[in-house]
Amino acid sequence: MKRILRIFIALVLIFFMGFIAAGGKDALRPETFARMMDSVRLPDAKNEPAESDSAMERIKRFIFLPDAVNERVTSVHFVPVGELPNRLSEAVISVEDSRFYRHPGFDMEAIIRAALINLQQGEVTQGASTITQQLVKNLFLSPEQTFSRKVDELVLAIDFEARYSKNEILSLYLNTIYFGSGYYGIYDAAHGYFGKDPQSLNLPEAAMLAGIPNAPSIYSPYEDFIMAKKRQFVVLDAMVKNGYIDEKTAEAAKIEPLFLAH
Repeated sequence: MKRILRIFIALVLIFFMGFIAAGGKDALRPETFARMMDSVRLPDAKNEPAESDSAMERIKRFIFLPDAVNERVTSVHFVPVGELPNRLSEAVISVEDSRFYRHPGFDMEAIIRAALINLQQGEVTQGASTITQQLVKNLFLSPEQTFSRKVDELVLAIDFEARYSKNEILSLYLNTIYFGSGYYGIYDAAHGYFGKDPQSLNLPEAAMLAGIPNAPSIYSPYEDFIMAKKRQFVVLDAMVKNGYIDEKTAEAAKIEPLFLAH
C-alpha cells in the first residue's frame, strides 16, 4: 500500500506539471481541474446513488468495500469474465481502457494526455476514466462534477485494485454497466439485442455491444443502427490498434450481417 501511495503522489505531481506546462495558471483553476480530470461520460447506474454520502458512510464503504459491492451487485445472471468470449473482453478493453491490465486503477498517462488535449481545444473532448473508475462511479457515486467526488472515485478505484483481481473488476463492470434500451449487464444486453447468451456472442456482436456504454442513448442499435454500426467500426479499429485482431479480421467483421432480436 505504501508503494502504491508513493506512486500515486509522484503521478499527481507529474499531472500538475503537465497542466502547468500546457495551460499555465489557468490550468490550476478549480473548475478547469474538475472538468479535465473527469470523463466526458457520466455514469448511468441502475440504482442511482444518493446525491451525497456522509463522511462516515464513505469511510465505511472504503473499509468494507466487498460488503458495499455485494449490496449493489445482484448475482442473478452474473457472468464471470472467464465464461465470456475473449473477443468481448478484448473489445471492451480496447475501446474503454487499453492499459487496463497495466495501471493501478487510474491511468496517469491517459489523464495527462486528455488534459493537454482538452486545454489546447478549450473544452472537454477527451476523457481519461479507467474501467475501474467507471465501475466505482456506476456503483457508488453521483454524477456531480466536484473535486470531492473525484477524490472519492480515485480512492475507491485504488481500493478496488487492492482487493479484487483485474478479471474480477472487469466482470463486475460488464455485469453492471448500462448497455442502453433498458439493458443492464452483459447477460441482458446479449439477450436483448441478439437473443442469445453472452457466451455465444461472435466478434461483430461483441464489438457492437462494447461500443454502446460510451453513450447508450446514441449507440444502441435500437435507437440508431447507423450510429451503432459506426461505433462498432471504432471498436474493431481499436482492437486492431491494440493487437487483438488483424485488419483482415476487422474488415470481415465490419461487413458481417447482424441479426437483432427485435
